[in-house]
Amino acid sequence: MFFDRPDAGERALLVHLNIKYRKLEEDCDEFQLLAKSAGVEAIDILSASVNEPSPKYFIGSGKVDEIAGVVAKLEVDVVLFNCALSPTQERNLESVLKCRVIDRTSLILDIFAQRARTYEGKLQVELAQLQHLSTRLVRGWTHLERQKGGIGLRGPGETQLETDRRLLRHRIKSLQSRLDKVRSQRNQSRKAREKAEIPSIALVGYTNAGKSTLFNWLTESNIFAEDLLFATLDPTLRKISIPSFGPAVLVDTVGFIRNLPHHLVDAFRATLEETEKADLLLHVVDLASDHREEDMGQVEQVLSELDVESTPRLLVYNKIDLLDRAPRIDFDEAGKPWRVWLSARKGVGRKELFSAIASLLSEDRVSGEICIPPDQGQLRALLYEQSAVISEQMGEDGVSRLSINIGKKDWRQVLRKAGREEAQLNIVYTQQG
Repeated sequence: MFFDRPDAGERALLVHLNIKYRKLEEDCDEFQLLAKSAGVEAIDILSASVNEPSPKYFIGSGKVDEIAGVVAKLEVDVVLFNCALSPTQERNLESVLKCRVIDRTSLILDIFAQRARTYEGKLQVELAQLQHLSTRLVRGWTHLERQKGGIGLRGPGETQLETDRRLLRHRIKSLQSRLDKVRSQRNQSRKAREKAEIPSIALVGYTNAGKSTLFNWLTESNIFAEDLLFATLDPTLRKISIPSFGPAVLVDTVGFIRNLPHHLVDAFRATLEETEKADLLLHVVDLASDHREEDMGQVEQVLSELDVESTPRLLVYNKIDLLDRAPRIDFDEAGKPWRVWLSARKGVGRKELFSAIASLLSEDRVSGEICIPPDQGQLRALLYEQSAVISEQMGEDGVSRLSINIGKKDWRQVLRKAGREEAQLNIVYTQQG
């Protein structure tokens, strides 16, 4: 919206660059999926290797001439580069290629803009766009590098570019203020869940790993889930019931991607707070991906920026149906589950996943069977009030045998209200965190 540029079209030429000074090469298939997710038609794709980026074009002048020839021949509307370009490099390339040039960051931002549905999501996208575009004003509006003219406006004063910068800073500040209010509201909702001791489980993982499909399967929802990058942008929360444990809140979050610019992570801080405050992280992995290990490393890198090292996490190997694997749980040396194999699309592995989640979340909970005589009905009612009862069997003598799972804090509160001491109860613990 700030530039005098040719209109963007849907016919795109993709330029895939292997940058040799980087340890990790970009994935060409992922680049094509990014273009597909943005809704453009990839007419052709050119590949090139770059030892050191050129200050003028990022690539060599010979490759620029080759791209210009393809652009003219195929009549493409936009050229997509799978790397981050400086404002000067973008402008220089546009002047030679005679069409719009978009780098990787702008492409991701365009996908974000298409996916944003909620008020919070739209605020975050606009903030990220403005922070990215603020570096491009100086070359985007070179025709406005003049001072205001007209009656009463001649002479020393503010240039148009300075005015635009000031307005841009004001808009960014306004967006940040609104997002702070969103963050405050989210904190209030989170405190209510914490007061009720309902644990939060966040789905994290590389984009297109199948998080939304898994979310829909576990919660019986129908949020948007397609074979596209960043199909999910806005966080979605649903309450679920985990067998042998109790209620929990499942959170679907935005996917991560390699070389995600830091300012995008900062702009989505309000959304990512659900990840930061979660009691358990489910790291969803596309088992069938050829770049599985690299993708997992990228997710861990972003998580390290979010200060969640101490949060328990469970690896979820998704899409086992593509490799003909069976669902199972892998345990570590301490006997704790650390990885689950499943297929959300085929609907297999739910029992294993819930068993692993219950085991990890139960470490700070009280689980067991309790026998309650008929004269202790208040204790029974309080346990039901806390949704702590998993099952109940009534004996002929009127004694209720309850299978319970409850947070330690709520357990102490229930005992206090019922006026009972733990030693007075006939309870057999299966687990006490």
